[in-house]
Amino acid sequence: MRRLSYLLTIACCLLAGVALAQKKSNEWIPLFDGKSLSDWKVGKNASTFTVDSGMIIAYGPTAHLFYNGSVQNHNFRNFHFKAEVMTTPGSNSGIYFHAAFQEEGWPSKGYEVQVNNSHTDWRRTGSLYAVNDVKDVLVKDNVWFTEEIIVQGKKVTVKVNGKIVVEYTEPDNAQRPADMNGRMLSNGTFALQGHDPNSKVYYKNLLVKILPD
Repeated sequence: MRRLSYLLTIACCLLAGVALAQKKSNEWIPLFDGKSLSDWKVGKNASTFTVDSGMIIAYGPTAHLFYNGSVQNHNFRNFHFKAEVMTTPGSNSGIYFHAAFQEEGWPSKGYEVQVNNSHTDWRRTGSLYAVNDVKDVLVKDNVWFTEEIIVQGKKVTVKVNGKIVVEYTEPDNAQRPADMNGRMLSNGTFALQGHDPNSKVYYKNLLVKILPD
């Protein structure tokens, strides 16, 4: 009887653990506390990123801010990411995923989802940069909008204000130019881009759902 009771206890614990994992996979988890960059990491030009009134502000020399917190040990594969974003006129930025920390330079690993409503670069908000680009201006400067990135297996979906603007399935034999060798689906962290000293972009309510493999 004791052995049976022990086995039942173990089984209940395992089932509870599975239920908890399933619950967590369906929950939005914040990646930014609204107060500090304690869960984020930036190398060169760290002053480009500041926090004010619950927002991350990207404004200054080229730099990238990488999520370095405890959620998934900052290593994501399948996920649903969502952020509120606001651009100012002439500004450019981006959200990277499956990235890896770099001290400086454009991230060489992972994809970028474009944030740009009026910069001279023709690739507009929602573009899966240089892979599946959006030419139309979907949202205005100085207005908050939501940008979502969903990765499930080989498929990437990008939404702007709830509307699907990109659906891309990476082929098994995807070919990339030499300067884009790392732009492949794998796993990694998120990063926000400070594009140039003339670009000022705001981010808030950065959330993620973990999706099953």
